[in-house]
Amino acid sequence: MSDAITTEIIRHGLLAAAEEMARNLCRTAYNTVVYEIHDYGIGIHDANGDVVADAPGIAVFTRGNDHGIKKAVEFLGRDAMRPGDVLILNYPYWSSAHTLDPLVFAPVHHGEELIGFASCRIHVLDLKQKDPGYVLDSTDMYQEGLFFPASKLYRAGVQNDDVFNVIRFNSRMPQRTIGDIQAQVSACVTGVRRTQEIAAKYGAGTLLRAMDAINDHGERLARLALAKLPKGTWTAHDFVDSDGVDLDRLIKMHVTVTITDNEMIIDWTGSDRDVKGPINLPVGQTEAFCSLIFKALTTPDTPVVAGNFRPMRVITEPGSVMHAVPPMPTFTLWTGLLGGEVVLKALAQGMPDRVPACSGGDVSSMMGLGINPRNGETWLEATNEAVGFGAHATGDGEDGIMHLSEPGCRNNPVEVLETKSPMFIESYGYRPDTGGPGRFRGGVGVGRTYRFTAPSTGICLVYKTRTKPWAIGGGRPGENNHIVLNPGTGREVVQGGGYNHLEAGDVLVNNTGGGGGFGDPFEREPERVARDVRNGFVSAAAAARDYGVVVDPDSLDVDAAATRRLRGAEPAA
Repeated sequence: MSDAITTEIIRHGLLAAAEEMARNLCRTAYNTVVYEIHDYGIGIHDANGDVVADAPGIAVFTRGNDHGIKKAVEFLGRDAMRPGDVLILNYPYWSSAHTLDPLVFAPVHHGEELIGFASCRIHVLDLKQKDPGYVLDSTDMYQEGLFFPASKLYRAGVQNDDVFNVIRFNSRMPQRTIGDIQAQVSACVTGVRRTQEIAAKYGAGTLLRAMDAINDHGERLARLALAKLPKGTWTAHDFVDSDGVDLDRLIKMHVTVTITDNEMIIDWTGSDRDVKGPINLPVGQTEAFCSLIFKALTTPDTPVVAGNFRPMRVITEPGSVMHAVPPMPTFTLWTGLLGGEVVLKALAQGMPDRVPACSGGDVSSMMGLGINPRNGETWLEATNEAVGFGAHATGDGEDGIMHLSEPGCRNNPVEVLETKSPMFIESYGYRPDTGGPGRFRGGVGVGRTYRFTAPSTGICLVYKTRTKPWAIGGGRPGENNHIVLNPGTGREVVQGGGYNHLEAGDVLVNNTGGGGGFGDPFEREPERVARDVRNGFVSAAAAARDYGVVVDPDSLDVDAAATRRLRGAEPAA
């Protein structure tokens, strides 16, 4: 067995290797979704495919990488993975994501011995899915693009032109798509090289024992934290706006969470079945977003390792929205972004002091595409938008930050969007009065206004507009997400997600939701309400209506006497 000091040195070496993989990826990727937003999942794994080090991006990607590697090994066999091989997997039911989130991974060998894997998953721009940009209404897997079932991009270090030519002749944007995939290869080769250097320095046996120790330690930490959580069973449900096909049908996500002395069980039995559109989840992604919530509750301050999740068990029904089986469509993965807060909604019944209220509840993504009049080339740019976080037992929710499903991500800067596309950002800022009132206020959402200077398509990926972000302990819900087309004109439309065909001069506003409140809003200190008014988070009218606090319109200070009367603490004159 390895001594603790050597194990810790190896652990940090693997973490440094994963971070170097991420830096190489961002330096070589063609796609702003990767190098600006950090829409990636990077990991170094042991010989079983279990992650031992990662570089934070989209949290659910890394856990999904474990699932995908194991499915690939099951399909091909360990002996088929040779030194110098690099593979691509995007068959959704194995890879844990849709076709445009391919998993690229490489085996790590010490001599002829397989000792681990390096993995990199990103969002690429086009693999012959039926619609450019994103698919919102597919009804089976065959409309969702090319599938690679653990195909070799490189064999023994030599590029497999057959696979790259399939991509080149089928993608609408072959240069950027292949460039991004080669950036994934670069990241994986970096991970392989650095892991091999550690094996050469300390010995393969020492490295393998250290990997086991890292995951065993991660399990011990999780079990210690689990033992401190309340025990019980709680049930909750929430809804996705629609499946993209049956537009009037809310899709139910139903969960029962049980915590025992030994495990947390997250059971999705009772979630909707027979969902026609592409919001069905590969089971690997369901397991991944559940892992994110479990990690946040048990070991939030340590890097992700597979051992953290040994005390967690996920139950799904094959054929349900939480466990897609072929040929169910899976392209629009938003169920996996919304589902984590359904788990929190259940847990809030048993531990309201440990979990926050619902956030704005969505990543509220906007993707634009078309022909750029500056150069005549196809353009495609996207950004996810910040939301308000839910309030909690110890304070207000954060204002305008990235959704909890993507804690390592950023949005796309205004300057980048305007440089690379015919979009002009007219305004961008906080949305007052969107945070749910409470003793602790929910964070406010944001609004971004796009003016399109050329005919374009605006794809809005927003799936929580018909239900409000829930609150805790007497707090009030936050305001919804919504899209507004051409506000203030005779053509104004307020809507949720969908395709929008836009002409030059059209305006699209992406308004994101605020978090739910915590506790009775009339218990909020008046001075805190006044400060929110001064900062533009709460209007004076909402301060009086929702909090019973009267703010002087000139000084923006609390009118104490009027506030006491409004709150019923002092009789009216």
